[in-house]
Amino acid sequence: MPLLGAIADDFTGATDLATNLVARGMRTVVTLGVPSPADLPEAADLDAVVIAVKIRTTEVEEAVTTARAALRTLRDLGCERIYDKYCSTFDSTPQGNIGPIIDALLADLDAPGTVVVPAFPDTGRTVYQGRLFVGTELLEDSSMRHHPLTPMTDSRVRRLLEPQTRHAVGELAHPIVRRGAEAVREALESEFAAGRPLVVLDAVDEDDLRTIAEATRDLPLITGGSGLALGLPQPASSALAARQAESIPVVDGHRAVLAGSASAASRAQVAAGRELLPWRKLDLAALRADTTAEVDSIVEWARARWAEDPQRPVLVYAVDSLADIEPPRPDGGEPASALIERALGQCAAAFFEHGMRQLVVAGGETSGTVLTALDVTRLRIGAPLSPGVSWAAGTTGDGDVVNLALKSGNFGDEDIFTSSWERLA
Repeated sequence: MPLLGAIADDFTGATDLATNLVARGMRTVVTLGVPSPADLPEAADLDAVVIAVKIRTTEVEEAVTTARAALRTLRDLGCERIYDKYCSTFDSTPQGNIGPIIDALLADLDAPGTVVVPAFPDTGRTVYQGRLFVGTELLEDSSMRHHPLTPMTDSRVRRLLEPQTRHAVGELAHPIVRRGAEAVREALESEFAAGRPLVVLDAVDEDDLRTIAEATRDLPLITGGSGLALGLPQPASSALAARQAESIPVVDGHRAVLAGSASAASRAQVAAGRELLPWRKLDLAALRADTTAEVDSIVEWARARWAEDPQRPVLVYAVDSLADIEPPRPDGGEPASALIERALGQCAAAFFEHGMRQLVVAGGETSGTVLTALDVTRLRIGAPLSPGVSWAAGTTGDGDVVNLALKSGNFGDEDIFTSSWERLA
């Protein structure tokens, strides 16, 4: 019976979290959308179930309703603890959705309080003196300041969270975390008793995450980025469990990279990929004129490249630089982002029809669109490629298997589009 049940607010976030759970030796499955318990007959043999739902930027009411439905399923499966996973850069607006979801889960679990731990030090996300850093920059000074959906213009996590929640928000500074799990546990109890049930904790390395995980082992709900999972205790016989957890089927077939992300990391990865891979950049004007014709042209181009070299990946991407990002259309027409996602989803489905079985996808929204287009309903996570990124085996509604590496825009090594294939074995 699974010990841990997790709710992730987008698809790449779910695989990011599952990657870290697998790294802890936990046999983990990701379901795309809220399943029924009957959809997971293997649950008794798992250590964790992660439910991936696209609720990061949906309307607050829809996000809360979906999160509560996921919670009910996880509890029906017998999950003893719940992990609410959001982005390590705290992607949200003053309306939500992080705060309203935490509020709803706390209420449904009748929990006294919880922690707020976006830190993921392995990817440069740390929290110090209550402020979130991306590498050496404050969040407000990072590229996230220019995010088209959730521009992050403040680094104080408490100030970001307070407008979103009906609860008071406390903070625990780094010296308390460094004093150990018992000190953190006592400080949390004091915060909860003082009427501050949401507490932001400093964390700058994995030792801090282990301390926080130990201090919160009796809480029914923990919340944070995926980094907190690296502090969780390993299950019994962890070496064997780790080997079992990382074992996924590998399917032979053509290879492709689909990149819809405009993040700085993804743009650098595209630039590196263009040096070694055949590439095609999406033409927005052509897509607006006739999406079907342009997608068909891309598919025929890819098939020609595969005919030349069946194992060479093709790269299809959207953005070279920030200059490629269109402002909102004054005529109210379809935003470029929506057009790009739709086109990449159609490419994925057509590529699959023509034998593509190994795919790297860059961007959270792109990953969600691609998985939907491929009708992938669950993922089994394999060995990590880099912090927060792993190969997975995706199962479609028809029972077909496709290998996927889904990466959040800002994650992954610069050469991930070219180096990841050798790890799929």
